[in-house]
Amino acid sequence: MIKSKALEKAGGLQHGFFTRQGGKSQGVFESLNCGYGSDEDSDIVSANRAHAMELIGLDETSLVTAYQTHSADVVVVKNPWLPAAGPKVDGMVSNVPGIALGVLTADCAPVLFSDPIAGVVGAAHAGWRGAKDGVLKATLEAMSTLGAKAHQVTAAIGPCIQQASYEVSDSFYDSFLIDNLSNEEFFCSSNRPGHKQFNLPGFIISALRQNSVDNIESLNLDTYKSDDLFFSYRRATHRQEKQYGRLLSAIALEPR
Repeated sequence: MIKSKALEKAGGLQHGFFTRQGGKSQGVFESLNCGYGSDEDSDIVSANRAHAMELIGLDETSLVTAYQTHSADVVVVKNPWLPAAGPKVDGMVSNVPGIALGVLTADCAPVLFSDPIAGVVGAAHAGWRGAKDGVLKATLEAMSTLGAKAHQVTAAIGPCIQQASYEVSDSFYDSFLIDNLSNEEFFCSSNRPGHKQFNLPGFIISALRQNSVDNIESLNLDTYKSDDLFFSYRRATHRQEKQYGRLLSAIALEPR
């Protein structure tokens, strides 16, 4: 499990960016696969999720995750739900102590938020599409409905695919420039003609700053390159593996 120094400094919460190590899964899912969307026995996934919560001092029933769709949709969480009842959203916020907001990733960026003064936390699943469509802004806006203020927020970007591993097509690049010509700064040339390298965490940092968040930590850990630590959808695709595990990242206000 990896901690954000910035979130630890903020205080009043429990969090973790979990690696793929320390669980019960086997084969391509080895070993801490926390995603029910993978083709693995749900009992094993449940045991892995319970272990993850144990590592941050919470009960397995405190964890809520969503049916992620790469959207900019966000929900306010007041009570935990069963895994099968997760709403179709990519951001969650809460001011209820002891509820762990969890996001599942395998190259997309998990972003955890805390406003320790207002007592509000948030979690966002930010792949390129969600980040481009505004999931970070939407998460901050949902936090504000609970009393959070953007300038008080600390945001931590967990393990995700880094620019050196993220080759994209020129049409992908063009779609970002159509939105804003300044987005060119998040791309560099690739060794392959007709392609670029995309800086997902850099794009996320820029989006956060545009929404008045200045206290940002990026862990700068590459899911694609670190096979022993992280699951990666892109790596699995390149290996022609049909399945891949999901990493869990979670944040909760300390229980009273």
